[in-house]
Amino acid sequence: MISVNDIKTGMTVIIEGSIYQIIEFLHVKPGKGAAFMKMKLKNLRTGTTLEKTLSTSVKLEKANISKMNMQYLYSTGDTYYFMNMETYEQVELTSDQIGDDKYYLIENCVVEVVFYEGELLGLVLPEKVEVTIVETEPAVKGNTTNNALKDAKIETGLNIRVPLFIEQGEKVLVTTKDGKYSSRA
Repeated sequence: MISVNDIKTGMTVIIEGSIYQIIEFLHVKPGKGAAFMKMKLKNLRTGTTLEKTLSTSVKLEKANISKMNMQYLYSTGDTYYFMNMETYEQVELTSDQIGDDKYYLIENCVVEVVFYEGELLGLVLPEKVEVTIVETEPAVKGNTTNNALKDAKIETGLNIRVPLFIEQGEKVLVTTKDGKYSSRA
């Protein structure tokens, strides 16, 4: 058990039977009354976020999660296959468990798979992934406005906005947090 005063961003805790990761927190000490802690939490089982306010006297149970580097192999339908690179053991995740992270999974990329007491919770992607542009319209000559963007489709099916000079077949880096173009690869 840990005190609410000892929490840190990224820490995982158990609240009312659910496993949460602390996204951000704020210690509030009003002029009148007792201090309290405002927290933004992400449920690691469902992916939903919620805000919670707790008294500073509350104790939380720390959730010991483990992370394992695994290589993404392939997908069939709604099932995604990952392999432990040390034991060669394979793990299956459903598209419900992965959510929108599926748009950043490129064959043979390494991701962190998160477990809590043997229960598979999900995965942590690298900050940026290298993808290939499979579809985009050609740049229009003379369109030189600052930071002009056009639509492009990447190999995983995600639509992103890229600068006008990016052509079909090029490799680019995409940020996994917001799905935005970062740079050429």
